[in-house]
Amino acid sequence: MAEYGEWNRKGATLSDVTAKKEYGIDRAFIIKGIRAGKLEYREGVMWGNPYLRILRSQLEKYIAEEFGQDRLLKDKNKSELRKIKSEINKLKKQLKELEERKLRLEEQIK
Repeated sequence: MAEYGEWNRKGATLSDVTAKKEYGIDRAFIIKGIRAGKLEYREGVMWGNPYLRILRSQLEKYIAEEFGQDRLLKDKNKSELRKIKSEINKLKKQLKELEERKLRLEEQIK
């Protein structure tokens, strides 16, 4: 099912926890997809906590089949918006720190 090397590509896989954050689905939905043969998975353990690793491309296809393409696009857009807001806040904080440093340096030069 998976194309050659897909498991090793950066961003091609995600955990069940990340899938919940990004797509709003739960572990039961993922297990249902695995049992139906729609999703390939690998088991992993991090600090004693088990998780499922699944392929993003297969998950997106399965979500589109079950809930429709609109739901998939909505969830992807929400996730991207959350990342953009986080990046904007990070940059605002960095800009504020640089402006304060600039003022201190200007005062020292005078």
